[in-house]
Amino acid sequence: MWQPVEPNKASTVVLLRPQDHGKFEVLMTRRPAKMKFLGGYYVFPGGSLRKRDHSEAMFDRCRGVSPQQARDILGNQLSPEISLAHWVAAIRELFEEAGILLAVTETGELLDLSQGDEKERLDQKRRALVKGELDFPSLLESEGLYCDAGKAVFFYHRVTPEIYSMRFDTRFYLAQLPSGQTPLSSSEEVDDSVWITPEQALESCNRGEFPLIPPTTTSLEILDKFDSWKELRSEYRLLE
Repeated sequence: MWQPVEPNKASTVVLLRPQDHGKFEVLMTRRPAKMKFLGGYYVFPGGSLRKRDHSEAMFDRCRGVSPQQARDILGNQLSPEISLAHWVAAIRELFEEAGILLAVTETGELLDLSQGDEKERLDQKRRALVKGELDFPSLLESEGLYCDAGKAVFFYHRVTPEIYSMRFDTRFYLAQLPSGQTPLSSSEEVDDSVWITPEQALESCNRGEFPLIPPTTTSLEILDKFDSWKELRSEYRLLE
């Protein structure tokens, strides 16, 4: 008897920034064509939860959202620990793929990457994280940083339909680009990255120039309904 594949728990981040004329853009990354899964497609940074994402060491380096608050926000469907792990995975994946880190210092100040030496040191640790030579809580502790879960706002939830052999149980988040940080143009899992409006992305997809999958188009369609950055930021209470 056929049984559907159990979906992997995953998180995805839609990174946003305002435009000068009151609109906003989203960051989209293109997966390398050689990748078996979605090779050549444009996606938002994201990936599967890892065991260390819901470890005690990781939660010791979290601020902004507690495990119980995370569970409440996600509708009491998961344990408090797995709920907060979705925030952690979203923030970790954003850092791994795009080099953007939603974090604060031990005194609660925003992460400042304006100094070249600090930026380069953190990127070296990011590379070690991607290679599995360093875990996320250890990286944060070594830099005197805390994962700032309050900067990632829950957007929506989607589960891949049962007909597919590879399935994900994904929570989507919105986050504003932190001041003083710039996404990587490419990384280990990204061929290139682009800032684009939801409208432009959907139009390019319809012309066959910008390959997207349904969960991504759904996100873009929701965002495209907002007339301005002010309206979007107010609706989701996005923090800089």
